Amino acid sequence: MHKKLGLLVFLMGISLASTAQKVQITGFVKDSLGDPIAMANVIAYKKSDNTMTSYGITNDQGKYKISVPNNETYLLKVSFIGLTAETKSITVTTQDVISDFEMRSKENSLDEVEIVYEMPVVVKGDTLVYNTDSFVNGTEKKLGDVLEKLPGVDVNENGEIEVEGKTVSKVMVEGKDFFDGDSKLATENIPADALDKVEVLRNYEDVGQMRGLRNSQDQVAINIKLKEGKKNFWFGDITAGSGVGETERYIIKPKLFYYSPKYSINVLTDINDIGEVPFTMRDYFNFTGGFRNLGRGGTTFSISTDDLAFATLQNNRANEVDTKFGAANFSLTANKKLDLSGYGIASDTRIDLITNTQRVYIDGTLDPTDNTVEETIDNTRQRSKLGLLKLSASYKPNSNFRMDYDIFGKFSRQKEDGIFRSIRSTVSEDINEKLENSTFSIQQNMNAYYTLGAKHIFSLEAQHLFQNEDPFYNAIRSEIPFRGVFTQINNPLLPGTDIFDPLEESESYSINQQKEVKTNKLDAKLDYYYVLNKKSNLNFTFGNTLSTQRFDSNIFQILDNGNQNNFEANEFNNDVKYNFNDLYAGLHYKFIKGIFTFNPGVSVHNYSLKDQQLGTEITQNEWQILPDLFVLAQLRQNESLRFNYSITAEYTDINRLATGYVFNNYNSLFQGNRNLENSLYDNYSLNYFNFNMFNYTNIFAQISYSNRRNPIKNTSVITGINRVDTPINSNMEDQILSANGDVTRTFGKIKGNLRVNISWSSFNNIVNTLPSESISFTQVYSTEWSTNFRKGPNFDLGYSLTVNDYDNNGAKNTFYISQPFARLDWSFAKGFLIKSSYRYYDYRNTKTTLNEYSFWDADLFYQKTNSKWEYKLSVTNILDTKSINQDSFNELYNSTSSYIVQPRYWILSIKYNL
Repeated sequence: MHKKLGLLVFLMGISLASTAQKVQITGFVKDSLGDPIAMANVIAYKKSDNTMTSYGITNDQGKYKISVPNNETYLLKVSFIGLTAETKSITVTTQDVISDFEMRSKENSLDEVEIVYEMPVVVKGDTLVYNTDSFVNGTEKKLGDVLEKLPGVDVNENGEIEVEGKTVSKVMVEGKDFFDGDSKLATENIPADALDKVEVLRNYEDVGQMRGLRNSQDQVAINIKLKEGKKNFWFGDITAGSGVGETERYIIKPKLFYYSPKYSINVLTDINDIGEVPFTMRDYFNFTGGFRNLGRGGTTFSISTDDLAFATLQNNRANEVDTKFGAANFSLTANKKLDLSGYGIASDTRIDLITNTQRVYIDGTLDPTDNTVEETIDNTRQRSKLGLLKLSASYKPNSNFRMDYDIFGKFSRQKEDGIFRSIRSTVSEDINEKLENSTFSIQQNMNAYYTLGAKHIFSLEAQHLFQNEDPFYNAIRSEIPFRGVFTQINNPLLPGTDIFDPLEESESYSINQQKEVKTNKLDAKLDYYYVLNKKSNLNFTFGNTLSTQRFDSNIFQILDNGNQNNFEANEFNNDVKYNFNDLYAGLHYKFIKGIFTFNPGVSVHNYSLKDQQLGTEITQNEWQILPDLFVLAQLRQNESLRFNYSITAEYTDINRLATGYVFNNYNSLFQGNRNLENSLYDNYSLNYFNFNMFNYTNIFAQISYSNRRNPIKNTSVITGINRVDTPINSNMEDQILSANGDVTRTFGKIKGNLRVNISWSSFNNIVNTLPSESISFTQVYSTEWSTNFRKGPNFDLGYSLTVNDYDNNGAKNTFYISQPFARLDWSFAKGFLIKSSYRYYDYRNTKTTLNEYSFWDADLFYQKTNSKWEYKLSVTNILDTKSINQDSFNELYNSTSSYIVQPRYWILSIKYNL
C-alpha cells in the first residue's frame, strides 16, 4: 500500500515541478499622500487572452506580492473601494519585477459594485467575500468541495464548516437561513455550480442593535451568493443508482432549490443502503435549532438525555446501514416588517453492528495485573427514527425594535436488539439485550430588542423547554445478575448460596426496567446596556432559570411462566420530583483602550433547590458570586489574541438525585445521591488568530485549562464485570488541559496544512472504597498538502498520527494510529472526471501491531459539455476491508474494539441537473 502512496507523491512532484518556472511581481500601493493602503487587491491578467493569472492583497505596509509564469505580458490592476489607479502593462522574463501603484479618489463611484465582483477576495471589516470562480478548477461537486479551497476556510471530518478554528454557527443562502443548526447539511447538499460568492461573516451578530455590545468573537456565519441563472428559477439535481453485478444496492437523491427576493424553498432527500448516513444521531443532538444558553458565564445546568448506552457507528461504518432521509426548508418575506421561516427533517436509519470488544476493568486494587478482563462478541440491530420541526418569525417594524419567536420540536425513537456472548475467566454467557427510548421535546424562544435612545438599549430573551422521555430496558441472562444487589449472598465462600430476594430463581433471568422523565424548564434574561461613549458601555443583567422535573422508574422480572415479579423495595423504584431555581443579577463593564478590549464582570446567584422522594423533602438555598473576564488584544486588523476566564457553578439535574437503582446496561447499575452539592469550575482559555492575505497564511492556536473543585464523581463498587455507580462530591480536584494549533499556507496552487491537538486530563475516583487516579494523554498530529491546478490531475496527500496514553491507577496502555491518506481529482479527455480517495490505518500498541487495514474508494464521472445528464460509476471499499478498530478510555475500564464494515460495492448512478 505504501508503494501506491509513493507513486502519488511522485506524480504530485511532477506537477509541482511543472509550475516552478515562475517569477514574482512585488511593489507597494499607496495613496496620493504616500500613505500605505492595506487590503487592496492586485490582479494580474494575461494580456493575450485577458484571463486572470494571479492575485495578491497588500499588507499593513501596502506591500503586495504575486507569482506569475515567466516570459509573458500582463495587465496589472489595483482595486480598492473608493479609490482608483491606472492599469499597468508589464512584460516579465525570468527576473523578478518591482512595480508600485498610486491610488486616487474616484470622481464617480458608480462602478464600485463591478470592481468588488471581479476581485478574488474582498475584505470589508469583519467580512471576507470570496469570488468562488477564482478558486475552483471545475471538479467540485458540492459546497464543501469549494469551501476547502478558500483561504482560511475548512470543512472538518464531520462535514461542519470551520473558520479560524471555530465552527460556523449559521449558514445562509442569499441572506436566508439554510437549516439553522449543523452546517453539514449545507456542505453536503448545495451544488457547487450554483455558487457565485461566499461571504464569511466573522464576529457575527444577527441583531443589529447588539453589534459591538456583546462579545461575538466566537460567532461565525457563512452567506452563499448564487449565480444569476440560479435566482428565480428551480435548480438542483435528481440522482438514482443501483448496484452493478451481484451488488444489490440502491441510492435515490433528489435535491431541489428555489430562491427569489421574497421567498425560498429547499428540499433534500437521500435514500440508500450503501452506508452513507446523511443525518446521524450526532447530527440530531447537535441540531439545536439556533437556540443558545442564555446564561453569561455563571451557572451550568443541563438537562440530560438517557441514551441507554445505544451502540454508535464508528466512522459512519457498520456491517449494514440502510437510511431514509428527507428535509425541507422555507423562508418568506411576508412584508417589509415580517419574515417567516422554518424547516422539517425526518430520518429513519437501520443499522446492523457486529463488534468484538475486550475490556480491562479497573477494580481499584494495587495490582493492575489482577484486573478483570471481559471479551464480548456482539451482534446488534438498531433502528433510529428522528424528526425535527421548526417555525420562526421575525418582526422588525422599525430600526429601534425587533421581536423574534421560534418554536422547535424534536422527536426520536430508538430501538436496539443485541445478542452477544460475554467471556471472562471461566464464565461464558449468552446475553440478550433490548433497548427502547422515545424522546419528545418542544422548545420555544422569544427575544425582544428595544433601543430607547443612543445610550439606552434593552434586550429581553426567554426560552421554555418541555421534554419527555420513556426509556425501556430488558436483559436476559443465564447468570444471576448483580449478585449481592438483586440477591443476598448467604456465604461469600460458598458459591451458589444466594438468598433470592427480590429476584426469584429461574432458568434464565429476564430483568426489565421502565422509566419516565418529564422536564419543564424556563429561562428568562433582561439586559440593559448603558452606552457611555463609543468605546465603553455598562451591561446590567437580571435573570432566572426555573426547572421542574419528574422521575419515575421501576425494575421487575419476567419469570419463565410469563408472570411478572415486581421489585417492591424502595431501592428498586423511583418517584422523584425536583425543582431548581437560579435567580441572578450581573454587571459587566466593557471598554476599549488602544488595541485592548476589556470586559470584566460579576454575577450574583441565589440557588434554591427542592428534592422530594421517599416520603421526605430536602431543600437547599445558597448564594454564589461568580466573576468572569474577557480581554481582546487586536494586534492588527486580522491578528488578535483573546483571553477568557470564568468561574462556573455546575448543578446536576434529577437523573443524579434519584436514589433507586437505574440500569445503564447488563453489567452496570446507577444509584443516585440526593445530597449532592454543586461543583465549581475555574476555566481559562487563550486564543491566537492571524489571517494574513499577503502571504496566504492562516494561523490559529488555543490553549485551555479547567480545574474542577468539589466535582461530582462516581464512586464505583466493582465485582468482576458488574459495577454499581453512585455519585458523590469529591474533595479531590479534576484537571483538564488541552491545546491545539492550526497553520495553513498557500504557495501558488499548493495548499499546506499542519495541525496539532493535545489533551491531558486527570480524574480522581473511588473504586471499591479505594482512591484511583485516571490519567489520559491524547496527541494528534496531522499534515495535509493539496494542489489546485485548472488542468491536469490534482492531489491531496496527508498523514495523521494519534497517540493515546491511558494510566488507570497504574494500569498503563498506549495505542498508536498511523493514517497516511491520498485523494485524486483528475479531469481528462472530454467530459471524464475521476475522484478517488485512499486511507491506510496502522493500529498498534507499544508491543505489536494490532491491526492493519485501509479503505479505497473511487468515482468515475462522465458528462458532456453543457449536458444536463451526468453518469457515475462508484466503487466503495475497493480492497474489501472487513473490519476497523477503536480504543476508548474512562475511569472504570480500557477497551479495544473491532467493528465489521460493509463489503465492496459497485454502484452505477445517473444524475439529472435541473
